[in-house]
Amino acid sequence: MTPKLTSRHLPPRRLLAVAAALALFGGPVEAQSAPDQSAPAAPTQAQEPAPATVPATPARRTPEMSTCPLGTFRCNPRPVNYNLCRPNDMLGFYDPTLSKDSSVRDTSNTYVTAERVDGANQTVYHLEGQVKVERADQRLQADVADYNDDTTDYDARGNVRYQEVGQLVSADHMRGNQDASTATADNVAYQMLTNRGSGVAVQGQMLDDQRSRYIQATYSTCDIDDRTWEIRAKDIRMDKETGEGTAHDATMYLHGVPFFWLPTFTFPINDERKTGFLTPSIGNSSRSGFMLSAPYYLNLAPNYDATLDPRIYTDRGFMLASEFRYVVPGSTGQVNLEFLPNDQGSNDPDSLINTKNTDRWLLKLNDLTHLYGPFNFSTSINLASDRNYMRDFGNDLFTATIGQLPSNAYVGGGGMWGKAFWNASIGADYYQNVDYSLPDTSVQYKRWPRGTFNVDWPINTWLEVGANNEAVAFRRPDSVEGNRLDLYPYVSANFQGAAWFVRPKVAYRYTGYDLTGNYQQYGFYSLLNPGQTSPFTTNSPSRSLPVVDLDTGLIFDRSTSLFGTAYTQTLEPRLYYLYVPYRNQDNIPLFDTNLMSFDTWQLFTTNTYSGADRQINANNLSAMLTSRLLDDNGVERLSASFGQIRYFTQQRVQVPNGNTTIPTATNWSGSDYAIDLTTQLNDDWRLTSQYQWNPNTRMTDLGAIGIQHRLSDYGIVNFSYRFRRTPGTNQPLLEQYDASAVYSLTDRWRLIGRWTYSTLTDQTIEADAGVQYDSCCVALRLIARHYVNTYNVTTAVGSANTAVMLEVEFKGMGNFSGQSENVLRSGILGYQ
Repeated sequence: MTPKLTSRHLPPRRLLAVAAALALFGGPVEAQSAPDQSAPAAPTQAQEPAPATVPATPARRTPEMSTCPLGTFRCNPRPVNYNLCRPNDMLGFYDPTLSKDSSVRDTSNTYVTAERVDGANQTVYHLEGQVKVERADQRLQADVADYNDDTTDYDARGNVRYQEVGQLVSADHMRGNQDASTATADNVAYQMLTNRGSGVAVQGQMLDDQRSRYIQATYSTCDIDDRTWEIRAKDIRMDKETGEGTAHDATMYLHGVPFFWLPTFTFPINDERKTGFLTPSIGNSSRSGFMLSAPYYLNLAPNYDATLDPRIYTDRGFMLASEFRYVVPGSTGQVNLEFLPNDQGSNDPDSLINTKNTDRWLLKLNDLTHLYGPFNFSTSINLASDRNYMRDFGNDLFTATIGQLPSNAYVGGGGMWGKAFWNASIGADYYQNVDYSLPDTSVQYKRWPRGTFNVDWPINTWLEVGANNEAVAFRRPDSVEGNRLDLYPYVSANFQGAAWFVRPKVAYRYTGYDLTGNYQQYGFYSLLNPGQTSPFTTNSPSRSLPVVDLDTGLIFDRSTSLFGTAYTQTLEPRLYYLYVPYRNQDNIPLFDTNLMSFDTWQLFTTNTYSGADRQINANNLSAMLTSRLLDDNGVERLSASFGQIRYFTQQRVQVPNGNTTIPTATNWSGSDYAIDLTTQLNDDWRLTSQYQWNPNTRMTDLGAIGIQHRLSDYGIVNFSYRFRRTPGTNQPLLEQYDASAVYSLTDRWRLIGRWTYSTLTDQTIEADAGVQYDSCCVALRLIARHYVNTYNVTTAVGSANTAVMLEVEFKGMGNFSGQSENVLRSGILGYQ
């Protein structure tokens, strides 16, 4: 009897061929993170590779990440979840203790065990009985194996089992050649450990170390005994180097029913970006009818890619949307284009714009290019074919409705000049009116062109000088136009210690204008008030004045406890004095200036107006007291602030409001009392609130509260209320309720809802409702949205639109393409 061979050392080039040549089936050769080694369980998702040059696309799976912190404005999407999958049938022979390092295969020894070995031929070794061949991360098991030491041919038969770091394979029979790196296997079944891809084939062929072919094969990421979806193809080729599978004469089946066929079909076999279809979408909009979208991703190169998104709108026709992204030496950018030829939709009865039988399009271009030294060129172009485009196409579940599209192009740079830091820019801003209900005079002025230059020069550790300067040309039809120069030099100091600071600052502001054209015919809001007398009596008005302020504060802290938890409590009194003399500015037009809403930030600012067309006069003292609770990790668990401005002289600078003025000029001795409170005593609850009470009118000018509660499994509940009164009046400006929730019914089903209601117009501003379903290999999302998309300027009542969208994700074939995702992540705080 031939003796039993145990742990015999064999030449690494010879009998290791049986193991090496069996690497037929898909998974990456490189080492990946492995399944849990505690027990033979279901394969887990591999660790995400390092990002490619171009930012991640929807075709790429999302890395594992933690739950989004409370208060985060926009959260990252949830990772793809395979935890709902059952342990795979093939994992019965999986050994979690096998090495996970595939990089040492060429230098590792091969170990063979068998119940019987016959080497009498001295050329062909015959192994029988529980044959096991092992090298590094590779292991082959079979009932019988033959190996020719001269030709390196091998033949393994009976219950062939193969394991490596990226995959598991079973076959009835396998033969091949080690030197040629070729092999053929019959009746093959395979399971990838990186993305759960699995399937069967009548025959598998190893073409070389990186490429393999499967005849009459299947592929899916579903459980083996529950194929919700599956690809069946005459021929499937796997390329480990590119991480891509290609199926020829391929049909996709859903619950055993064919629903999609392509002569060639590509899909990813690892976590890299891959050419192929993304998540299809089905929707309905009251503006454009039913919509079907089937985006196709093109992984053109490591540094640029594209997405083609053909869409069909039943009421309007065929649209082709596209996206192209690039990263080339010195430049990065993205181009989006939507084009719908010969719109078949009926003309809008509310609008005088005729779009029927016209070409409709939307262009978005963003680019950042390095020019020379510290200078870059940046541009953002957003243009639409007509003023109804965003209402018809951009206000379903793709994009939020907006009234104007901004575009800009700038050359800018900055750096150090000796000890001074400087930055400068020159360019232009353009705004397109895309709301038919708004007159062109309501759109922002074009800044055509605009230049800035800012410098900050520290003289020593406590003294610095600087200047903020801007030159702009403002252009808008049927309005007063002109050029503006704003110079703002300053000297400031900073004295501070561990628990105190004193920061005086002296500045001088000069703003000069050169009004062009027939400026005298225009008054404020001339289209609404054609008979109004123009205040522009000179073409070169100007304003110059000093601005002096002093900011001081103290910081105390102590150890304390609350509900048995230790905290550090701070007490931070702060005083801010501002002096600006009065200058009459009624003869200066308003190009880009508005009154900002009052809040605690304005207690410490030199101007309550945005833009340079108005500068308040001031002889004010602001006081605020802040207290915080910090836990042992330095996390702010509570913050409370209370403050007010005391006016020593009358505020007199005003802005026009039709035939009247917003009464910022006042004899009041004090501003609103402002209170801010934010608390998050644990990781599941967060409360924010703001309150402003006017001591002169004895009314509430602002009241706002927001509550956020985290539920398990990425669930969230939000509620907010906000009220604001029109400055200086008894009339409310805004009063809204907003409630939203994401609730997990089970580990598979989630409910989504949001409701925003305005009490002033007695109208629902937006209502969203949806359901999400998640399973082992399929995810569904159905979202309905009812929302106001256009407001009547006179009545302030909006017209509404309704849209419905269905998205389907086949896991492992591409993630949700982000259409309804943008609406949910922007509208529901904490949504993942």
